[in-house]
Amino acid sequence: MTETDVRDLKKKVGNLIKENQQLRRELSSFKEIINNMKEKPLRIGSVERVLNDGRLIVTHAPGNRVVLPPNKALDPQAGDQVTLHPNNLQILEILSRKIRGHVAGMELIESPDATFQDIGGLDAQIQAIREVVELPLLHPELFKELGIEPPSGALLSGPPGTGKTLLAKAIANSTNARFIHLVGSDLVQKFIGEGSRMVREVFTLAKENTPAIIFIDEIDAIAIKRTSEVYKGDREVQRTFMQLLSELDGFAKYDDIIFIAATNREDVLDPAILRPGRFDRIIRFSLPEQAAREMILKIHSRKMNLDNVKFTELARKTEGFSGAQIKALVTEAGIKALREKAKRITQNHFDTALSELMDKEHGVKDYIYS
Repeated sequence: MTETDVRDLKKKVGNLIKENQQLRRELSSFKEIINNMKEKPLRIGSVERVLNDGRLIVTHAPGNRVVLPPNKALDPQAGDQVTLHPNNLQILEILSRKIRGHVAGMELIESPDATFQDIGGLDAQIQAIREVVELPLLHPELFKELGIEPPSGALLSGPPGTGKTLLAKAIANSTNARFIHLVGSDLVQKFIGEGSRMVREVFTLAKENTPAIIFIDEIDAIAIKRTSEVYKGDREVQRTFMQLLSELDGFAKYDDIIFIAATNREDVLDPAILRPGRFDRIIRFSLPEQAAREMILKIHSRKMNLDNVKFTELARKTEGFSGAQIKALVTEAGIKALREKAKRITQNHFDTALSELMDKEHGVKDYIYS
């Protein structure tokens, strides 16, 4: 046998060893899959109440409740999310305490980084929200001296992209309040009682993290006008809405919690939520005028390396733009310069970006940048 034959055999042996190792890994993976398929999945439930004798009332499906014996080892509390044995429904582990993380889309920010310096053309709105939020949170004694109830909520109403969410974050920053942010559609659930439970959890979270601002965007998803014709899917939305009204009425005694909501469809909101005591002030937004557009352009481009950009001319050309669309224009101009590997962003980059963002038939394309 020649040296060439020996090298070929060694090469074949090496390939066979590698192939054997690969097959062993695949076999191990298949065994794990088979074992997982043999195991029964666990149920998920929530502890609704702890009785005086230690027994637990647990909900494990919409409308299905059971009473379980005391569990001293895990010591579950009301509001805990737990895993249950598929057969006898005994509690096996606690997934999370009190406030459960599956309030879809809910965001808790210790202190938002947005400031009033990031907002342009909204001087009247800034003044209005400061009166509603800053005074009750920072100077509650002023209301006590006058013997009046402090405002507890504000509605921000206006077209998309006009700075409603940004203003809510900025006021949370200025008051050092925790910012609880969610979208109204996240509260629309198909199972009975789920939306109401989520509303309760949001307000409980606020009470445990004061001072706090609760901000619900697109509140028209759950606060739409009620009619005599109620369809099956609307009943759960109405239950959620009634729970929201109940929470708003119940938390008025908390001086360090403010409720803010935003909508671009004020006309469809139920009158019950618009009355004073729930929304003490309605702050309306509109598309920015030329001076405001110029200010917004300067704010969003202040960190850019610019070369003789004519903001006054750009503000005149962007009539009908919202604040979000102006931000999109600035971002697009920066991308144009980046593609050209330019060191400065010029007027030409802005003009090219603007022409691409304009639609000949429908005006402005609504580009949304997260």
